[in-house]
Amino acid sequence: MTQVYHWCSWFKDGRTSLQDEPMSGRPNTANNDWNTARVDELIKVDRRVKLKELSLKLDIPKTNAYKIVHDKLGYCKIYAKMLSDEHKRQRVEISQILLHRCQ
Repeated sequence: MTQVYHWCSWFKDGRTSLQDEPMSGRPNTANNDWNTARVDELIKVDRRVKLKELSLKLDIPKTNAYKIVHDKLGYCKIYAKMLSDEHKRQRVEISQILLHRCQ
């Protein structure tokens, strides 16, 4: 209810726009394309790199590193996606052997 009262007073004072006013302060530069490309590069070099390591190397907050990795690049913590074709083939063979033993 308090927010509604604020809005009513703003529009009574002559405000006509529903858009937010420009914020003062430094703009967010941690999620720019350069950082996204650099994070992607670092992940491709070492797939086991941690968010904390990424944030330290790029001097960005850990939350921004998380947003870049998960939201922008779409990486997730599924190790099967990072396996080589040979490793995937070995997993299938071992699974089939174990399945055969159970039957």
